[in-house]
Amino acid sequence: MKSEPDASRLAAWRSFLEAHARVTSVLEEELEAEKDLPLTWYDVLVQLEESAEHRLRMTDLAGAVLLSKSGLTRLIDRMCGAGLVERAPDPFDRRGTYVILTTAGYDRLQDAAPVHMRGVEEHFARYLSDAETAAIHEGFTRVLEGVQSRLR
Repeated sequence: MKSEPDASRLAAWRSFLEAHARVTSVLEEELEAEKDLPLTWYDVLVQLEESAEHRLRMTDLAGAVLLSKSGLTRLIDRMCGAGLVERAPDPFDRRGTYVILTTAGYDRLQDAAPVHMRGVEEHFARYLSDAETAAIHEGFTRVLEGVQSRLR
């Protein structure tokens, strides 16, 4: 195994990092400006909406969010205060806590989703051919599988 990537792979890595940072920043700005919703909040709402019974244990939510995991407890506190999520104790494990999507959280997600999806199309998807989309998906799927197998 190589100890460092070749120049083309390093360039791909840098392009990925820069594109991710800039696209994420633009998506954040648009959600904030149009829907007064931080992208981190949107991410939490999506994770809960896609989960069984619209709930996740706090530890599972921390592993599922795509953005920063730091400060998740404080973020959930703020989202509870806004009525978008609520906490409930795990009935089978007193140490665990569930975060549950509320009706208001679901409604807020549905209201914000068109802005986010438009942004993903406008700032990311439209620049990729079908072949590039497939290659990126396949490549990053392999990267994720490799990292996940190493973490097990």
